[in-house]
Amino acid sequence: MEQSEIIRKLTAAFITGERWKLYLRGLGITMQVAVMAAVLGVIIGTAAAFMKISVRKNGKKTILAHIANIYIDIIRGTPSVLQVMIMYFAILSSSNNGILIAGLSFGINSGAYVAEIIRAGILAVDKGQTEAGRSLGLSNFQTMYNIVIPQAFKNVLPPLVNEFIVLLKETAIVGYVGLSDLTRVASQIASKTYDFFTPMIGAAVIYFVIIKILTKLLERLERRMRRSDNR
Repeated sequence: MEQSEIIRKLTAAFITGERWKLYLRGLGITMQVAVMAAVLGVIIGTAAAFMKISVRKNGKKTILAHIANIYIDIIRGTPSVLQVMIMYFAILSSSNNGILIAGLSFGINSGAYVAEIIRAGILAVDKGQTEAGRSLGLSNFQTMYNIVIPQAFKNVLPPLVNEFIVLLKETAIVGYVGLSDLTRVASQIASKTYDFFTPMIGAAVIYFVIIKILTKLLERLERRMRRSDNR
């Protein structure tokens, strides 16, 4: 491909009609949905994790544990695109706020995975820590809040950041419910320029840069956590 042809395609995809602004708006929608879903996912996932590990005095699972298991099984066992479409076209069909619907749908989806991350982090804390807390006269809540959770936090933080990275990429399907996110914007521009390669590559590069930044931040965070553990 000649250099002039490459420049023409880049100009058509990003410069003509200030189309670069469309990419920025699409990125803004993508980030809004991802951040909203991440916050909601942590809230739902934390609640579901504690529900799942709850047991009666005789050691049997509580009703809340069974409810959490059903929720996690259903969400993890169905495609996220179907969940978004069911939420948009059926459950909240009367709402016109696509960002809110998408954020809620992805938040519920992410909550199932976050629940397993947090549950695993809590169970990874040595049982001796809980017994030590109880021997000091702390209640179950005080032991969990002051001893178990601070240690579990170090275990779950890196997987939670990875979950946000996955969530950011999964939001690329919100175009199915009419949101002009980054992927949909690239598709719309491609249909106007009759060049699908350049706009799609442009969107892919933007995703890559953002995820690369998040990955580097995660690596720095993990190094700091390892240094603090070695002290």
